[in-house]
Amino acid sequence: MTAVEHVSGETFHGRRGAIRNAFRYSVDYVMLDLESDDRGPIGFGKNRLGLWSVRDRDCGGPPNQGRGAAWAREVLDRFQLQCDGNIRFLTQPRVAGYVFNPVSFWLCHDISGQLRVVIAEVTNTFGDRHCYICHNPDMEPISRDRWITARKVMHVSPFQPLEGEYKFRFDIGYNKIEIVIDFLRDGGGVVATLRGDRKPLKTSAMIVASVRRPFASLRVMGLIHWQAFRLWRKGAPYRTRPEPPQHHVSAQEATR
Repeated sequence: MTAVEHVSGETFHGRRGAIRNAFRYSVDYVMLDLESDDRGPIGFGKNRLGLWSVRDRDCGGPPNQGRGAAWAREVLDRFQLQCDGNIRFLTQPRVAGYVFNPVSFWLCHDISGQLRVVIAEVTNTFGDRHCYICHNPDMEPISRDRWITARKVMHVSPFQPLEGEYKFRFDIGYNKIEIVIDFLRDGGGVVATLRGDRKPLKTSAMIVASVRRPFASLRVMGLIHWQAFRLWRKGAPYRTRPEPPQHHVSAQEATR
């Protein structure tokens, strides 16, 4: 396991129901230990400037008010979840100083290295954020054959209702990852996936990815609004943003 890893992958979104829509596009994530002193390769900045960077203030708390891994440790303590091992953060990095992350993941391990808890950090385009704590009720290691269910409590898309539930599935391997988030509601829903290979982050890879996908987070924001426009053109009903939840963290309710 290297200090900073590059997950060059693909995300897919598929809408079910009367009005269908689907798209996929390539993305670049990084996976790193924010508690480590290792800063990564040249061009990467951890709490400092870089072509790509990750900053504590961007994660672990409200946007621009985050506290990084210290926040994640406090959440684990608050919910009495024993994860005394490494915490790795999976996120899209700042590119040229700008970042927007629809979802990032805190991967929390026990002292033996088993993945026990995942905190899914969801941010919408309205500037709201909510975190869903995912673990098996028996605290068995998280594996690809277990689904973890949580009630949706924060508005994300204006073309989807607030009511419903998320089903999460995590397959975090040594060489690749696959994460599935299935939003279920009566008459439809959305499935979203993230798949990619894990490799040590290299300066050359950052340069190549930045050329292929310039202004990465701005590109993600643009694609989100383009898909929203497509849904509007197809006649999907628009829902105004409700008040965000007062609490910023919720635990999973069941597993299947």
